[in-house]
Amino acid sequence: MKCRKCGTTAVINMRQHRLSLCQECFLEWVPHQVQRTIEKFHMFVPDDRVLGAVSGGKDSLALWDILLSLGYSADGIYIHLGISDGDYCDVSQQKVECFAAARDVRFQVVNVAQEYGQSIPQVARRKRGRSTCGTCGLVKRHIMNQVACDGRYAVLATGHNVDDEAAVLFQNALHWATGYLARQAPVLPASHPRLARKAKPLIRLYEREMAAYALLRGIDYIYDECPYSKGATTLFYKDLLNQLEEKSPGAKQQFYLSFLQARREGRLLPMKSGQVDMSVCQRCGQPTTAPELCAFCRLWD
Repeated sequence: MKCRKCGTTAVINMRQHRLSLCQECFLEWVPHQVQRTIEKFHMFVPDDRVLGAVSGGKDSLALWDILLSLGYSADGIYIHLGISDGDYCDVSQQKVECFAAARDVRFQVVNVAQEYGQSIPQVARRKRGRSTCGTCGLVKRHIMNQVACDGRYAVLATGHNVDDEAAVLFQNALHWATGYLARQAPVLPASHPRLARKAKPLIRLYEREMAAYALLRGIDYIYDECPYSKGATTLFYKDLLNQLEEKSPGAKQQFYLSFLQARREGRLLPMKSGQVDMSVCQRCGQPTTAPELCAFCRLWD
């Protein structure tokens, strides 16, 4: 198998792109795809300060590496969730620390248990009816938004790849969750002064491609999945889509990108129009649709 660009021996064959590349060409191709995505969806510009949400996994660390290689001013934020199973959070934080030290870049750690008195598993056990993953998502979104706004970052960048987005889209389409479908986009603008702009620069790249990039770039990341992700619905949908991808390479990318095109052209079911009325949480000051306290602050009561 030869590289389609330079003719040397290829190290990866991407059937969905009908493209095989050598190491050097692949490490040039991935950042180029990310830059094209940033420009196509007007995510941010070179002068913007970017805050990257990093978990210690391959996607977030690879995204951070790519943004730095492209010349963007990108800091990181790591949220220690207090998951002690197999020292998951301690190990993942160590991966982030080593990455940042090797590149001399700034990052901030927010330890949930130290800041708020309880870890994610502790809060989830206390709040009956709320799953650990649901609690985790709520807490992370709140903290990332707060740090991005307080730090005056232009945008919060996350490492969601096309596998992630296609699985979420599949789940939302199965339930015709029009509210979630309306908000699923490569860029979420800041609809309130205390809400950060959010972007997903990896949406055209597969999870396998990000793993290959991290390996070839020598990025040391945590291989283990979160202990609480076992049995998650999103993983089930990912497995179904992987079976489809095996039979029809490129199906996941086509599914997601076709959705974005239909969304732009107004070919989806009509969404509810009008802005949602938002107030300010009396405790933390972040916007909320709930009276008095936001969902995050109610977690700790």
